[in-house]
Amino acid sequence: MASIALDATYSVDPQPSGIAVYSRRLIESLAAIDSPHRFILCYRLSRFKRRREFLRPTKLPGAQGPEFSTRLYQEPLTFWLPWQARLFHSLAQRPPGFHFQKEVVTVFDVFPITGREYSTPDFQRKFSALLREAVARASRVITLSESTARDLTEHVAAPREKIRVIPGGVDLPATLLNAEERLEERERWVGKGNEMVLSVGVLQTRKNTLNAVRAVSSLPANYRLVLAGGNGYGSEAIHDFIRGERLQSRVATPGYVSEHRLPRLYQAASVFLFPSFEEGFGLPILEAMAYGVPVVASNTSCLPEVGGDVAIYADPHNPDEIAAQVRRAVEDTGLRESMIERGLARAHEFSWRRAAEATLQVYEELLGS
Repeated sequence: MASIALDATYSVDPQPSGIAVYSRRLIESLAAIDSPHRFILCYRLSRFKRRREFLRPTKLPGAQGPEFSTRLYQEPLTFWLPWQARLFHSLAQRPPGFHFQKEVVTVFDVFPITGREYSTPDFQRKFSALLREAVARASRVITLSESTARDLTEHVAAPREKIRVIPGGVDLPATLLNAEERLEERERWVGKGNEMVLSVGVLQTRKNTLNAVRAVSSLPANYRLVLAGGNGYGSEAIHDFIRGERLQSRVATPGYVSEHRLPRLYQAASVFLFPSFEEGFGLPILEAMAYGVPVVASNTSCLPEVGGDVAIYADPHNPDEIAAQVRRAVEDTGLRESMIERGLARAHEFSWRRAAEATLQVYEELLGS
């Protein structure tokens, strides 16, 4: 039995996506697995007051699963943490503020190093340095895709033997809307008789949102685009293009959509579009498949790895190719039905419990060494 600390700071993000979803679902799944270890959830000072909104850590008498407790995690105040935990798992691809006996880091992507046009120079300098240090210090590095593992060996000189690829999971819906309900929801978003192209993610350069807008604007007028996500780096150019081309009636930008509203939004879509330039996993692809929506994605980074032979792909730099694939997914009835059926099966292959079990094996590997 050992004490294992995890940086749970992002699990209480008020608008969870990406790292926040991974942190929350991994910890919840670890809590559901019978284990002899004790887990310490560490929260930085800025989020410590919100810790009770996520997971009650106290183990009740007779309850199954491991024991959980919480700690404040703030350098230099909590300098005693390395004496309370043998292993620390960083869930935010940065090194812990203190040195532990064993360290694990999950790396989602390496775009601070590889994508000079995706963020500011200050962001690149800061997060590139944190990523390199975290990988150098870690005894094991977890990535969610083989694509990210390759990027680490190529751009960070990480030894392949210390990398473990553990795909994330997807939450399967308990129920799905029927065809009539989907159509009603679609009409609420884009009006009667229109096709809804949905994209979920921050509006930013890396997500290639601008080419998504360009692609849909070249399609017939009954194709409407819904961009569900907050503003990120490069979003000004996206909004300027929409205004400049007078596309306000064809492109909706509702901002961040909560996890409670998102299931209905997915099911309203005619097709899901994910044209990102660079991703570490691409969870929205699996979410769309789980809700019975055909997927068009970029043919770059990890996206073909996640979408397999179920999604159809396009060159993210070519809006005309993106548009053509979107139209195929909507108008080719046979292809569409096949994509929906195989997508539902594909989503079942990705489980948060399996991700947690594989992560626990990484812990055991290190604790036994």
